This record gives sequence, structure tokens and C-alpha cells, in this order.
Amino acid sequence: MLFALICKDRPGALQVRLDTRPAHLAWLQGLSETKKVAFAGPFLNDDGKPEGSLVVIEADDRAEAEALAAGDPYAEAGLFESVEVRCWNWVVNKPAG
Repeated sequence: MLFALICKDRPGALQVRLDTRPAHLAWLQGLSETKKVAFAGPFLNDDGKPEGSLVVIEADDRAEAEALAAGDPYAEAGLFESVEVRCWNWVVNKPAG
């Protein structure tokens, strides 16, 4: 089952994002290696600066999705003002396999 993690950064926390980015990317790579991440990337403001994240993950249920979200180094560093975990259905342009 797919879940979208819709994460909004705290105002003024860009430096936290920049400082934590290597650990976050390593976390995503680990999820990718275990086939737990479908895709991910930052939301950008009108100036092209990151202000949140969208991470779509594979999880057995909401509890697992929430646990994975809590393990994101960005979340652990306190970057996010909010994290919404939503069950999601990939309909258009879904990769084969």
C-alpha cells in the first residue's frame, strides 16, 4: 500500500534542512534499496527554495508508514512543522513492476 508523506517545514528552518540533507538522502537511499520508497522530493517556494517534502512510500499499513516518517532524519532534527500521512493510489504513469 502506498502512503504519501506530505511534510511542511517550520518557518526559518532552511539551515536545519541543509545541515540534515546528507542524512536524509542516506535514509531515502536505504528505503530505495528495500523497495520502500516510490519517489521523493522537496516542495519549493516561489523563490525556488525548499519548504517541505513529498515522500511516497510503500508500507503494510498506516502504523508502518507513520513509523517510517518518524525515522526521517529531517523529522528527527525537528525540521517539519507538520507531517501528513495519506494513503495514496498511483493511477497515471505508474512504472511497470
